[in-house]
Amino acid sequence: MSDPVTGFTGLPGAVAVSHLCVYDWPAADGVSGGTPHLHLTCSEAYVVTGGRGAVQTLTASGYEVTPLVPGTVAWFTPGTIHRLVNEDDLRITVLMQNNGLPEAGDAVLTLPPEYLNDPETYAAATVIPADVSEEERARVARARRDLALEGYRALRAADGPEPLAAFHRAAAALVRPRLAEWRERWRRGAEAAASATGDQLDRLERGDTSHLGDAVVRAEQPSAYGKFGMCGRLDVYKGTV
Repeated sequence: MSDPVTGFTGLPGAVAVSHLCVYDWPAADGVSGGTPHLHLTCSEAYVVTGGRGAVQTLTASGYEVTPLVPGTVAWFTPGTIHRLVNEDDLRITVLMQNNGLPEAGDAVLTLPPEYLNDPETYAAATVIPADVSEEERARVARARRDLALEGYRALRAADGPEPLAAFHRAAAALVRPRLAEWRERWRRGAEAAASATGDQLDRLERGDTSHLGDAVVRAEQPSAYGKFGMCGRLDVYKGTV
């Protein structure tokens, strides 16, 4: 159901929200945490609600570590490879630009190059089956995390910018078949939200307040709890994914 005031569904500005408990699985380097990946069109923000940890980031400008403690708000733009580190029960509310795009494939894990050659090979290495036990889903999620860490460590150790640029090219090629679908999601979401604001400004300029009479209030509880995500267990909302 679309909002009569804005004409689109979901949270204000077509932002997606989820609650994240970051994985506490240790990796080969002794660090516990999530799966390194990047987004191609979506900025992402963390509002830290509990525990302690960090986010490791890798961009063309280099490698950084941002500490995360309760009250921290951290965010990054598309193209930022990020790895969440769980030092002590790290819990985060995640805000994601372009409602629904990350779940439609706007995230590419830092798998080794041989897994990035085509969408079928990539999907076989990253999909978590829905028709298996929770124990098996956890095993698959952890295995893909560890595989992505192999590629991530190689990118961090690379000499010069070309390996990272090559990963960017491979990621873009993987998602190219889905761009028409993404564009339609963007039009129904973020573009519609921005257009609605422009329309409201035009109305107010004319002294027309009729849209204020169409105000609505909504509330939702999570539609799913404890889903295996890239970075941890997720509580998600139906209207924002």
